[in-house]
Parts: sequence; C-alpha cells; structure tokens
Amino acid sequence: MDFYSISSNLLYTAFVIYFIATIFFGATIRSKEESGKSSRAAAVGITLTIIGFIAQLGYFIFRWIAAGHAPVSNLFEFTTFFGMMLVFAFIIIYFLYKLNILGLFALPVAMIIIGYASMFPQELSPLIPALKTHWLYIHVTTAGLGEAILAVSFAAGLIYLIKKVDQSKLNLKTFSLEFVLYMIFATLGFILVTLTFNAMDYEVAFEYRENGEETTTEYHLPAIVAPYDSTMITEDRFGPLFETPAWMEGKEAGRKLNTFIWSLLGGLVLHAFTMLLLRKRVAKALQPLLNKVNLDIVDEIMYRSVAIGFPVFTLGALIFAAIWAQVAWNRFWGWDPKEVWALVTWFFYAAFLHLRLSRGWHGEKSAWLAVIGFAIIMFNLIAVNLVLFGLHSYA
Repeated sequence: MDFYSISSNLLYTAFVIYFIATIFFGATIRSKEESGKSSRAAAVGITLTIIGFIAQLGYFIFRWIAAGHAPVSNLFEFTTFFGMMLVFAFIIIYFLYKLNILGLFALPVAMIIIGYASMFPQELSPLIPALKTHWLYIHVTTAGLGEAILAVSFAAGLIYLIKKVDQSKLNLKTFSLEFVLYMIFATLGFILVTLTFNAMDYEVAFEYRENGEETTTEYHLPAIVAPYDSTMITEDRFGPLFETPAWMEGKEAGRKLNTFIWSLLGGLVLHAFTMLLLRKRVAKALQPLLNKVNLDIVDEIMYRSVAIGFPVFTLGALIFAAIWAQVAWNRFWGWDPKEVWALVTWFFYAAFLHLRLSRGWHGEKSAWLAVIGFAIIMFNLIAVNLVLFGLHSYA
C-alpha cells in the first residue's frame, strides 16, 4: 500500500473541504439571526470542518507510517501540522462560543498556512542524527499546538479591528490594519508565484563558494538577488539585480532571500489588484459584513486563546526546547535565531496577559496585540527559516 500517496490525497481532500466549509460560514453573514447563534449554514460549515480535520489527521498518520517517524521534521511537515492544529483549536473554540464569523477568518488562515507549506519539498527523507530523538515529537508538536491556539486570537483580533476601526479616513490605524491584510496577501503571493513558475519549469543555476568549497544552487523563481560572489551558469533574460549581502550566511541564503522578496512583490500585486477591483481598501470593504458581530464575544475569544495557548507554547517552545538543546548540544540556550524569536514571542504574549489583567487592556488594544503577536509567530516561521541562518536551518 502506498501510504505516501494516500497521505498526499488526504491533505488535498482536507484543503478542499476547508474551502467548502469557509463558503458555508460565509453564508451565515446574510443570515437574519445574530452572528453568535447557530444556523443551518453554520452547522454544515462546522460539520465539514470536522470532516476536513479528520482527513488531515489521516494525512498525518499515513505520512508517519510512510516516513517511519513523526512528520514534523521539515518546513512542509511542520507547517501542515501547524495548520491542522489551528483547525483543531478553532473547532474547540467554536463549540464554546458558536461564533460563526470566526470560521470565515480562521479557516482561510489555516488554508493559507497549508498552501504555504505545499510550496516546500514534500518528499520523504530520513531524519538527520540531531532529530533522531523523542524530543523531536514532544518539542515540535507542543510548540506547534501552542502557536496554533495563539493564531485563533489573531483571527478574532482581525475581526475585532475590521469592525471597530474607523475606515472613513486614512490614518495610522487604518494603514496598519491594511498592512496586516497585505501580509496575508504576501503569503498568497508566494503560493501563486511559486505555482506559476513551477508550471513553467523555470530554473536558473548559480555557482559560488560556501564554506570554502565550490557549490551550485538552483533557483525556481527569476533571480532578483543572486548568491553572494556567485556566477550564473545558465542563461536567464531576467538576470539578478543585486547579490545577497555578505553577512547573510547559511546554506542557500541567496535562494531563500530571493523567495522572500518574490513573496512580498507577489503580495503587493495581489493586494493592489484586489483594492482596484473593490475600489476601496480591503478592510473597508470587509467592514459592512461584520455588522452583526458581538465584539464582547470576540474580545473574550482573543483572551481565552492567549490564556490557553501561552502556557502550551511555553511548555513546547521554551521548556521542552531547552531540555532537548541540553541533550543534543550540551547547553540549554545558545542565542540561535530560532531560540531568540521563540523568546521574543514568549515575552510578547506574557506582556499581552500582563497588560490585559493588570492594566485593563481590553477590546481594541488587545486586538492589536493579538495581531502583532501572530505577526511575530509568522516572522519566526517564514523569515527566520527562509532568511536567517542557525542551528535550526535543517528545517
């Protein structure tokens, strides 16, 4: 039995089901009932979401069987696990609060994360020696679950801000909110650009020195930025505009930076096209759809998500990570970029809880913190993995 193919098909099935479920949650917007109450469309939406989650859980199990180890050892596997846990967290919170509009925001975020994951190599590969330990499962899965629960607070925070912020004039708040939406478009841009050039079988190669040895790297996107001190060994009419800075070290640093730049450019085009189509800012276009949203419920969901996700993240990303680092590298802390940004994330959400419980930062202030916190998580997932170099670069 081809467990790898079964797992891939199940992941694709889950993605399609999530998309259909999102449509049903979207249908609740036009319902005459209050947004916090159940409806027939919402019942179908949450049922499909559960079916999709079961399908994705099947993907996880069958890939585990095919690989012989928990599928959380590279960017594709971890990011799909992150998306799956986000859906799981949404399902739990939905049954607690029955807020239909949350599905219209949480599920697309999960789909974007899964789509982002699918752009990375999906082949099964044996674990490197550093990962052959049960701490891989304990640390990575717990950290991923914690981040996923925190991501639900982002979905709630985004709902709160889109409804609450005055969209009638352009100021720092409206610009910041639109920038948050642009970053979502940038992730979509990465997916669309990668799919487009993959369909074209685009490839350009460079030769350069890495750690004193000649090496070759292949780009599958046009080279805006070339590896540092490199030579192009294939013809390309585009040609790089500049080289990767010398300080940016690590394997495939140039290719990763090039991918990151293309993501930003793709998002810029996609966001601009959407605004042109809507003839207004995206947040302003979405605001009338949220008229029936109960902001008190949204605010409570923001807080509960952080209150639950923060200790889980602390356990996985800091405590379990420190134990594994001590076992693997004989030190519990080493200022690796991934470790630093995990600590930054922890301090930020600790500040979130402190400001909310001690200073009374409810409502809009909490919503901004929830959005910024998720931006830090995504920076850790995307920029730190694609641009910065450290001991976690094997991911």
